[in-house]
Amino acid sequence: MITKIPLQLLECAPAPGNEPLARTSAQSIAELLKAVADPTRLQLLAMIAKADQQEACVCNLTEPLGLSQPTISHHLKKLAEVGLISRERRGTWIWYSLNKERWKQIANLFE
Repeated sequence: MITKIPLQLLECAPAPGNEPLARTSAQSIAELLKAVADPTRLQLLAMIAKADQQEACVCNLTEPLGLSQPTISHHLKKLAEVGLISRERRGTWIWYSLNKERWKQIANLFE
């Protein structure tokens, strides 16, 4: 005996090839999104992106945001921990730049 499946159930069935994002990838991207889900961090990222050669030093970021150097450094550290920015020591200062490869992981979610 052939059982007919109601049309409503067929409409709800997952489309072939439409698998969810792998759990490990989802966790990695969730960490990125958590890191940028802070107004100060978003401001810092925008300032770095607009800076000459897309890099900035803490000394260039404190005054425009009206925050102390330790506070800015804390936020930059969080962004660096998830790989959204890279750091390079130059003398006594650390310069930060965007890690575009890591940003592509976020962008790839929407392709």
